[in-house]
Amino acid sequence: MDPNFGTYQLGEEHEALREAVRALSEKEIAPYAAEVDEQERYPKEALDALVKAGFAATHIPEEYGGEGADSVATCIVIEEVARVCGSSSLIPAVNKLGTMPIILSASDDLKKQVLPAIASGETTASYALSEREAGSDAASMKTRARLDGDHWVLNGSKCWITNGGVSKWYTVMAVTDPDKGANGISAFAVHADDPGFTVGPKEKKLGIKGSPTVELYFEDATIPADRIIGEPGTGFKTALKTLDHTRPTIGAQAVGIAQGALDQALAYVKERKQFGKSISEFQGVQFMLADMAMKVESARQMVYVAAARAERGEPNLGFISAAAKCFASDVAMEVTTDAVQLFGGAGYTRDFPVERMMRDAKITQIYEGTNQVQRMVMARNLLK
Repeated sequence: MDPNFGTYQLGEEHEALREAVRALSEKEIAPYAAEVDEQERYPKEALDALVKAGFAATHIPEEYGGEGADSVATCIVIEEVARVCGSSSLIPAVNKLGTMPIILSASDDLKKQVLPAIASGETTASYALSEREAGSDAASMKTRARLDGDHWVLNGSKCWITNGGVSKWYTVMAVTDPDKGANGISAFAVHADDPGFTVGPKEKKLGIKGSPTVELYFEDATIPADRIIGEPGTGFKTALKTLDHTRPTIGAQAVGIAQGALDQALAYVKERKQFGKSISEFQGVQFMLADMAMKVESARQMVYVAAARAERGEPNLGFISAAAKCFASDVAMEVTTDAVQLFGGAGYTRDFPVERMMRDAKITQIYEGTNQVQRMVMARNLLK
């Protein structure tokens, strides 16, 4: 046996990062998690703490003022924040989603214009692909963009925009050539101050209530011509490429929420007594805990593998990224539901965090592609 055998083992820097983010999350984020959910307010305390520690957008390359962290490290940050507060974990997660199209496809000048402000924590970024009638079928979007001299003019709307209204930068997909289908969609960097751009009211949601979800409206919204991301007609390809890199981060969020619920359940069953002994001594409870932990660990490993493959820039990321997001989010829903069950009636109250974790887990099965869509993606990759 070789104790230094490194395959399938995180490096020391990743483990040190986990310890640092966990300590910060428990001290600076966890105390506000219930209040953030109850009041449906943005977790400003989490943003301030993450920015101060350099964890709000770790993925941004060093040449643009970022930490240059790898994809696995970014997943660890998101996972550890999600362990205590799902809403707060969307700060680093959506910063990556909003900026990944720029990192992948934008000109160097546009990167220099947008990325440093995200890296420094001056603002956050959001991603605008979905529309009311173009969710899973995103290619059927109606938002239009036309070139008018040295400006692009956008008209239409986007929905389900995470952290909308807080972010200053938005990556927006719009149709520039209606005759070309998905190949007629382009991507743009829109700023909150651009004329003709407005943000709608917040959605009233089941979970992640501390992260605002809004609609965006474009009424002859004008942006400089050089704010197009990549060449015209490449936007949808960039969007799909982006999701290959960011679906593992949703898997990481799901793993974190599930781990948080498991940790709460473990502590509770050791203390709770029925029939004269701790309920942790009952085999039925032990089997539930074993299954929960087994599934969380399986999901974690799949997420890290997907993130590592994305970091290497491997081709054909579609299957593993979809699988990691799909499996981890299904696990999160199952584990949080079991955690509520283990708490009994107490788990159904807001006196304990597991009901919040169960509500927060649900969205991980829906956003960045429903799990039904993930299965379609996986099947297509298997069959092609």
